[in-house]
Amino acid sequence: MAYVINDDCIKCGACASVCPVGAIEEGDEKYIIDPETCIECGACASECPVDAPKSE
Repeated sequence: MAYVINDDCIKCGACASVCPVGAIEEGDEKYIIDPETCIECGACASECPVDAPKSE
């Protein structure tokens, strides 16, 4: 299952900068992970300061 970013996101961009496949982009309220592109590596989750990315 792909990762998703919950509402705890503070839009810092840390997750997008470490995503090896470019699956994360800035949305209106929070960053968004494209589930078709996500390879479930967990890099975003380990970099996020507020633990917003979670495995579905």
